[in-house]
Amino acid sequence: QVQLVESGGGLVQPGGSLRLSCAVSGIFFSIYGMGWYRQAPGKQRELVADITSDYSTNYVDSVKGRFTISRDNAKNTVYLQMNSLKPEDTAVYYCNARIVVAAGEHNYWGQGTQVTVSL
Repeated sequence: QVQLVESGGGLVQPGGSLRLSCAVSGIFFSIYGMGWYRQAPGKQRELVADITSDYSTNYVDSVKGRFTISRDNAKNTVYLQMNSLKPEDTAVYYCNARIVVAAGEHNYWGQGTQVTVSL
């Protein structure tokens, strides 16, 4: 069974930084695209950033220049470095990965990690 385990969330002051990690474990053949989504209270879940298996990246406009997504294929891990954090970045952040298992290709989600930006 495949699991995505996130870490690195927390409380930070505006202008601060956090680094989120998401490690994939279990039995699988390969990992295609990986990404980070977030959901703030009362809002829909939105894509923050994603990265393909050949390291092409994509960001939502509101985080461009502040966030960096990366992945370590040897560790089956995706990261999100978040700098210059703003109160509007406060949300639950979810890791997502497209993974090939014996039964085919499926979309998997982490459990979510809270990021709070506040004084």
